[in-house]
Amino acid sequence: MIVLIAIVAGTFAFFNAKGEANELQDDTLRQVASLFDEHHLPLPAPGTRRVLSEEEEDSRVVVQQLKRNDATTADVDMAIPGLPDSLADGLQTVTAEDEDYRVLVKTLSNGARIAVSQETDIRNEIARASALRTLLPFLVLVPVLLVVVSVLVRHMFKLIAELSREIDQREDHELHPIKPESLPTEIRPFLVAINRLLGRVAQSMDAQRRFVADAAHELRSPLTALSLQAERLGTAPMSDTAQERLAALRGGIQRTRQLLDQLLTLARVQDAAHAQTETTPVQQIFRRVLEDLLPLAEAKNIDIGVVGETEAEVHMHPAELHILLKNLVDNAIRYTPAGGRIDLSVACEPDAVTVVIEDTGPGIPEHERDRVFDPFYRVLGSDETGSGLGLSIVQAIVGRARAKIALEEADALTHSGLRVRITFLHS
Repeated sequence: MIVLIAIVAGTFAFFNAKGEANELQDDTLRQVASLFDEHHLPLPAPGTRRVLSEEEEDSRVVVQQLKRNDATTADVDMAIPGLPDSLADGLQTVTAEDEDYRVLVKTLSNGARIAVSQETDIRNEIARASALRTLLPFLVLVPVLLVVVSVLVRHMFKLIAELSREIDQREDHELHPIKPESLPTEIRPFLVAINRLLGRVAQSMDAQRRFVADAAHELRSPLTALSLQAERLGTAPMSDTAQERLAALRGGIQRTRQLLDQLLTLARVQDAAHAQTETTPVQQIFRRVLEDLLPLAEAKNIDIGVVGETEAEVHMHPAELHILLKNLVDNAIRYTPAGGRIDLSVACEPDAVTVVIEDTGPGIPEHERDRVFDPFYRVLGSDETGSGLGLSIVQAIVGRARAKIALEEADALTHSGLRVRITFLHS
């Protein structure tokens, strides 16, 4: 836009300056004619040429006397060959001997007629030179203006680019306002609107988490009462059919209680108010998880244990790391067939700590590895009971810890087994 405006303005300035230069040269012709009339300068004889400025060849002005219209003198050589004597008074452009001239014809007070002329090529050259000089400010200022605007725009958008990177690196729960103080004034209203939107989203998410937590908490009491009533009912004499139906009722109550517990856990780990200010040893949490879930593994005759004795610490609250590993190991036990194997290991690298849980189960198809983190999603064809919230809880905890989780095949040859790799980057 700057270049376009400069071209338009430069074109206008060029032609305007050229026109003014031509006007100035016409005034010069008038002034020369007035000198001869007012100061009664001697008129050049017909056929002679008078050059007012001999030093500057390009600015020469030719003054010659024309014969009166009623004169009958013999023809003589003119200063400008072919210049007719019958020209009317005033400014005009005349072509003589294939040359163009700007001619001012004037009748003096003594009756003599003179022609003050100048070659149009010389006039145009002078006018173009004068017009080009008016373009010098454009030729200097426009590049400088482009550089200055480019630097300013880069500086402004550098701040915006840094802000966009900072927002892009945020986790889902990081909805704190953006600080607009360091940004250009022009976009601050836009940032204020974004901050208001972030505030509304944060309130909506908090209300959703509170609703889930409150609903799960409120349902625990009636489920506990139903569980107690089922226990008492089990001591009463009843038929075998009633016993089977009671067992199914107990199983449903137990699954519902487990679902509520996981909903409460999910709402708790999604709460951004829980700060990560502790470092936790991984091996210690491994032992606690094995103590909790070893009976389930033994019931299916699964060989479960920790591979290696490498100790490492991660920047995470112990309770969150326990929930994370317990959900992963619980899933591994559920989906690993009887007689299978589950290995837990940790590796410490210069820039990260990697926790690996590997099992010999059926694994997860590659096209479903992203979907399994969705709440209540369960792999098709699975006969295991569950709520589908375990990996959602895992992903929420991993996201809050700024870690990375990857699902891989444990055995690439048989395309079976599942290896869960969690990488905790050092802060």
